[in-house]
Order: sequence, then structure tokens, then C-alpha cells
Amino acid sequence: MISFDNFNMTDGSPIYLQILLYIKRGIIAGIICDGDELPSRRVLSALLGVNPNTVQKAYKMLEDEGLIQSRTGAKSYVVVTEAKLTEIRAELLEADAMEAVAKLKQMGVSQEEAHGLIDKYWNGGE
Repeated sequence: MISFDNFNMTDGSPIYLQILLYIKRGIIAGIICDGDELPSRRVLSALLGVNPNTVQKAYKMLEDEGLIQSRTGAKSYVVVTEAKLTEIRAELLEADAMEAVAKLKQMGVSQEEAHGLIDKYWNGGE
């Protein structure tokens, strides 16, 4: 069963999107694997303290993207192929890179400075 112990609702985006992103990032990290069972919608809504419709919306989006399979009254499972894994990884990398670049530009950081920061921190540098 997928654990939501490390789920943190603090980024300000809608909770259903946070659930979706949590699952996707877990898949990319290898923490969530093909065939893993998701908590029921009721259980997850109680665990997170959110409306069951919020969890239902997240699960519906995951189903629409082909990341989970659900049947009425049955458990939901993660479905991940290598192609889907590659697609999710590219999607998340692009979104995160675009966000980082936008923030750096907003602060007036030049491209050269940005490259320098990446080089500095890539291997945990100080």
C-alpha cells in the first residue's frame, strides 16, 4: 500500500494536484511501483483531512493519465510502463526547470550566474 506519511500540503496549489504530483514524483523516485495499491478514497481523505471529492478528483486524473486502474468497489493500483515512466520524468523535469528559470529571471540572475549556481550545487558544493 502506498504510504502518504511524507505527504505535505503546504505548497499552496490545489490538494488534488498535490496528490497527483506526489504519486508522479514517487513513481519517478522508484518509491511507488507498478502494481502498488493506493489507499481507498475514503481512507486517504480521512488520513489527509480533506473532502473525499478532492481525492476522487486526483484519482480520476491519475486514471485519465493511465497511471492507475480502478474499478467501482475494488482497489486501485498503479500501472506504470517504461514509456510512461519516461514521459512522466520528462514532464516533471521540464515543469521544474521552467519554474526555476522563471524564479531566477525574476531575481535578475543572468544565465551565466544560473549556470554557476547549478555547477556549484550539483555535487553538494558550498
